[in-house]
Amino acid sequence: MMESNADIVMDADRKPKLLDQVRHVIRAKHYSRRTEEAYVGWVRRFVLFHNRRHPREMAAAEITKFITHLAVNGNVAASTQNQALNAILFLYRQVLKVDIEALGSDLIWAKKPKKLPEVFTSQQVGEVLGHLQGAYWLAAMLLYGSGLRLIECMRLRVKDIDFEQRKLAVREGKGKKDRITMLAAAVVGPLQEHLTAVKKQHEQDLQDGYGTVYLPHALARKYPNANRCWGWQYVFPASRLSEDPRAGTIQRHHFDESAVQKEVKKAIRKAKILKHASCHTLRHSFATHLLEAGYNIRTVQELLGHEDVSTTMIYTHVMRNNITGACSPADFLGKEGQMRLNSLFESLPAEIEQRFESLVNKRYHGDLQAAILSFINLHE
Repeated sequence: MMESNADIVMDADRKPKLLDQVRHVIRAKHYSRRTEEAYVGWVRRFVLFHNRRHPREMAAAEITKFITHLAVNGNVAASTQNQALNAILFLYRQVLKVDIEALGSDLIWAKKPKKLPEVFTSQQVGEVLGHLQGAYWLAAMLLYGSGLRLIECMRLRVKDIDFEQRKLAVREGKGKKDRITMLAAAVVGPLQEHLTAVKKQHEQDLQDGYGTVYLPHALARKYPNANRCWGWQYVFPASRLSEDPRAGTIQRHHFDESAVQKEVKKAIRKAKILKHASCHTLRHSFATHLLEAGYNIRTVQELLGHEDVSTTMIYTHVMRNNITGACSPADFLGKEGQMRLNSLFESLPAEIEQRFESLVNKRYHGDLQAAILSFINLHE
């Protein structure tokens, strides 16, 4: 999605470059770094697509042409198409302060398909976890046992774990929202052992003159020593030190999410599970299994951090007990294609079931539907 890092100059009067203006507005609004990267990338592609014309010189027709190009020639997903359009509208509305309605109303929004989430069975979860080890097993256990998103798990700090009350605090999750979720008893011991090793690594970093960690919202300036404190360290620190792309300091960031994704994918293959699954499938399974166990949907909504309960309700469509009580009509057919006794009649006491089945076979040649119709006609 990203081209070169060369920025596009807006004017010759030494104003900030266009992409820098986009970055400044995004940071002023406290959008995430990933949103910044995505929006800047789409604005760059939009301008380059139109041969570096300034966005002020373009209107709805040019926007539509670019979005159509993405859909037709780029064959992008609906969510990607809408993200690109959101980025361009952000440019006009928030950066250039252009009345978007004046550009025209024929902007194309993609209709997102309604897909059901992929969910593991409890046995499949166990098989996947059985093929993971060390920190990867621990991360996967938190995804399934606490319903975390992968990035939330990677950004987890030591201070956010409450072993006594078995709770996790998720800070600035999706939508910049905090929430509290559960900590599974099965993970307490291994997690404490893991943190013991992480603390030794942190102490060594301090001795080597490092040991700092990224702090959000200028907390490093407000609390100069907080970035060295044990409580602020990541639960899953990276294996090596790296440079903060914004501050330029050498410190230890968290695990790269892609490493966990690769290990989980390997575990899924080793478990011979053919579902189109990933790390996020563990979170889907967390929600579905809680609902199957009888937990209130509002409780599950809070644990997942969903703003609207309708988002949580999608899991009711993949609950196992939603369909296990139903029987396919194909199972009602006998050898000759006639309807036979289904589970409702088979649940009768054995003596009554035998008498009823004998009657249907003798008088109606095994045709249950004919027997029922005869009964109805007799008593109407």
